[in-house]
Order: sequence, then structure tokens, then C-alpha cells
Amino acid sequence: MTDASLIYHEFDDCLWIRCTSRGSFVNSPTLKTLSEKYIARGGRTIVVDMEICPGVDSTFMGTMAGLARKMMTSGGVLQIATPTQRTRAAMESLGLDMLVDIDPADAPWQENIGERRTQLSQDASKEAPADTMNELERTRHVLDAHNTLRTMNHKNNETFGYVCETLEEDLMRHEAELSADKE
Repeated sequence: MTDASLIYHEFDDCLWIRCTSRGSFVNSPTLKTLSEKYIARGGRTIVVDMEICPGVDSTFMGTMAGLARKMMTSGGVLQIATPTQRTRAAMESLGLDMLVDIDPADAPWQENIGERRTQLSQDASKEAPADTMNELERTRHVLDAHNTLRTMNHKNNETFGYVCETLEEDLMRHEAELSADKE
């Protein structure tokens, strides 16, 4: 099974991931998995193409922030291609523009962005694999994304503090239920 909301291609100079629907907690685990595999192979540039993405939620943005931090530690970069004004505003409101390059004019891919998108549309077999997380793993993923956002600035800490507390409670409850089931 695949996740048609994300399609990707590994070019010589980057991993290109195109988000074809809303970037959300549903497809953010797939974004993370694809990116982490690329990073593990020594990849240095990830481009998230958001030209036709109508919006992003906080989990998707937190996932991108976490990936951007990983890329920075290895001298790499996460870049965003042609986000809508709404998506750009959402990313900037949380401070992602401090971690990711949003539509950088000097990026090498800017010269042939149309060709790259054509390659993606021709390569339909590169739909991302579907997320196979269980409920506990998904809760951990969403919590990690929001904790990443919290650490970015004081405003985010206030905004996502309650969300993180609630997710931590859910996580403890799920873990307790699993422990009880094993006994």
C-alpha cells in the first residue's frame, strides 16, 4: 500500500518530496521515514515541494523542523519549494523559517523545477509507502513533533504546552495498558 499524498524522487543533488494534499499528522510519519533513510545514506539536501499542498498542520511542521535540525547537524539543509501564501505564513508563524530555506532563489533546483515535477508525475511508482504506525507509535510521533515546535521559541512553548501534556498522558495510558496486557 502507498501514500499517494506524498510522491518522491531521489535526484543526484537532493531528495525531492512532493506533498499533493494537506501536510498533516497522517502523512508526516511517511515524510520522516523517507527523509531519515535518505539522511542515513549521507543525503545532504531535502526539498519538500508544497506547490499544490493546500495547508499544513502542526505535526507536519514539527516533523519538518525535526528533520531540518538533523540535516543541519550533518551540514545539510531542508528546503521548501513554492509554498502557498497560507502555508508560508503558517511556517513563519511558528519560526520554521529559521530552520528551513523557504523557496530559496539561489537553490540549484530552481532552474529546472518544472522538469523535476514532470519526472515525479512520470514516476508514479514512487508514491511513498503508507504509514504502518500503531496507535502508540503515532502518539510518540505527534508528541515528538510538538516538542520540537515547543523548543523553537517561547510563543510555541505556550501554544503547544497543553497539547504536549495531553499527548504525554495518552502515551502513559497506552503504555500502562500494554503492560497490563502482558501480565
